[in-house]
Amino acid sequence: MSVILKAVAVSKSFGAFKALKGIDLEVVPGEVLCLLGPSGAGKSTFLRCINQLEVIDGGTLWVNGECVGYRRVGDKLYEIPEREIARQRRATGMVFQRFNLFPHKTALQNVIEGPVQVLNVEQKQAEQHACELLRRVGLLEKRDAYPIELSGGQQQRVAIARALAMKPSLMLFDEPTSALDPELVGEVLAVMRDLAHTGMTMMVVTHEIGFAREVASRALFMDQGQVVEAGPPEQVLGSPTQPRTRDFISAVLK
Repeated sequence: MSVILKAVAVSKSFGAFKALKGIDLEVVPGEVLCLLGPSGAGKSTFLRCINQLEVIDGGTLWVNGECVGYRRVGDKLYEIPEREIARQRRATGMVFQRFNLFPHKTALQNVIEGPVQVLNVEQKQAEQHACELLRRVGLLEKRDAYPIELSGGQQQRVAIARALAMKPSLMLFDEPTSALDPELVGEVLAVMRDLAHTGMTMMVVTHEIGFAREVASRALFMDQGQVVEAGPPEQVLGSPTQPRTRDFISAVLK
């Protein structure tokens, strides 16, 4: 089976703080991997390294068989230029905690920005695809609305459509519901649930245990920059083998 993502001994530090301590992981096409753990565990940092928003200090990352951030020549790795990093980054779609929409552009304009400016897609074609994506996330009627006119849940759904517009092979979600009011969480999770059911390969940092139990094909618990436990969600979330995992799940479900 092909591998979308492969991480080998990935490490990352911020000064003296070791955010990632040798992460090994593979993600295959169609898999939905939910990453759980306390704040500071390294979950978001790991996603940011995959999307090259952070540069790893050690180890290697591959996305679609291509070494992330480097080119191998013989036994040596050489950093690639920013232009190549931007090209590699297209393989991953990133949805952040904050929506990061362009405030001066409508929902439709936000979604077509990447395809038109980066992929050189013709405007009309980009708009047609954007409308399909806005319909998919339940917001076609809001195509001409500006972010300030949308609720937080609606803005996050536009952000998901914007990421999908680049046709990534891997979608990264960094706690996409954490900034939302509780009553808006469900509408975003519904869109993500639909994506999972249609075979999108996804890595999701989340504290939504119910969502992870329902949608994940694999759950991974991280703490202090390391993978503590990984496996089927019914095992990791229902019958964890590691005391640290049990303590976390118990605290979250209180």
